Amino acid sequence: MSAASILDGAGNFLDALQSFFDSLARVDLVDLAIGLAAFVLYLTMRSRALHNILRAAYPREQIPFKRIWGAYIAAYGFNNVVPARGGDVIKLYLVKTTVPTSTYPAIFAAICVEAVFDLTIAIPVLLFAFTQGVFPKPPDFAQLEAFDLSFFAGNPQLTLFLITGLAVAALALFAFLSRSVAAFWQNVRLGFTVLTDRERYLREVWLVQFGGWLLRCTAFWFLLEAFGVGGSVRNVLLVLGVNAVAAVVPFTPGGAGVQQALLVKVFAGAATGATVAAYSVGQQIAIATVSLSVGFIALVTVFGFRSFGDVVREGRAHREAERASAS
Repeated sequence: MSAASILDGAGNFLDALQSFFDSLARVDLVDLAIGLAAFVLYLTMRSRALHNILRAAYPREQIPFKRIWGAYIAAYGFNNVVPARGGDVIKLYLVKTTVPTSTYPAIFAAICVEAVFDLTIAIPVLLFAFTQGVFPKPPDFAQLEAFDLSFFAGNPQLTLFLITGLAVAALALFAFLSRSVAAFWQNVRLGFTVLTDRERYLREVWLVQFGGWLLRCTAFWFLLEAFGVGGSVRNVLLVLGVNAVAAVVPFTPGGAGVQQALLVKVFAGAATGATVAAYSVGQQIAIATVSLSVGFIALVTVFGFRSFGDVVREGRAHREAERASAS
C-alpha cells in the first residue's frame, strides 16, 4: 500500500469523524430534553403497572408506589451500564424488601407479567418493521457489525441450545431457592394473580403499560428530531423494532452494540451516515445517562443507598440470611 493511499484513507477517516462530531454539535437541545423527559415518564408508567400487579398479589400489604418506582428506575439505569440485564437483580431485591411478606419467586413472576403486554406490542411492531424493506431479515443479522447479534445469528443451533439452557437453569434456580417445589409454584401463581382477573389486568396493567408505550413513542419521536433523522410514525416504529431485537440479545449494557448496528442499517437512506451514526450513539448515551442519574437519585433518596454496589452487597447478604433462617 502506497503512502498516498494511506494518507487518503486517514483523511477520509478524519473527515468522517469530523462529520460525526458536527452532527452531534447540531443536536436540538429542546427536542432532546422533551424526549428524555418523556422517556422518564414512560418508565414511571411501567413502574405503576408493576405496582398494580403487586397490589393484586398482596392486597393486604401497604405497598408504597415511591419504592416500586425507585426500584424500577434504578434497575433500568443499572442495566444501561452492566451487561446481561444485571439491573434486574437489583429490582428483584428492592421490590422484595418493599413487600416484606413476599417471596423471590412471587416477585419474579410479578415482574414477568409485564412481558404479556410487551409481546402483544412487539409482534405487530416487528411485523411492520420487516415489511418496510430497510430492516434486515434474521439470516442477515450475521452480517451486521455487532458481535453478539452476528454470532448468535450465525450459529442458530447454538443459540437455541443456549436459550433452552438458560430457561431450564432459571427454573431450576428458583425451584432450588424455594423451600419446596410445591411452595415454589404456589408463590409463582401468587405473582400471576392479576392475570386471573381479565378486567382488572386490562384496566390496571395493560392500559397503563400502553400509556407508557405511547410516551416511549413520543420520546423516540423527539429524539429522532433532536438528532436530525426526522420524527415520524414509521421511524418511531422502526426504532421500536430495533429495541425489540436488542432486548432478545441483552449481552451488552442496554443492548448498545446491537442497537447501533441496526439503527445505522435501518436509517441508512433517511439521513447522512454521520447523522445516523450520531443518532445511534447519541440516543443510547443520552438515555443511559439520564436513566442512570435518575436511578442513582432514587437509590439515595428513596432507599438510602450510596451506590449500586451497596445494593448488590446488601441483596447478597439478605439472601444468605434467608437461606440460613430456612435451613
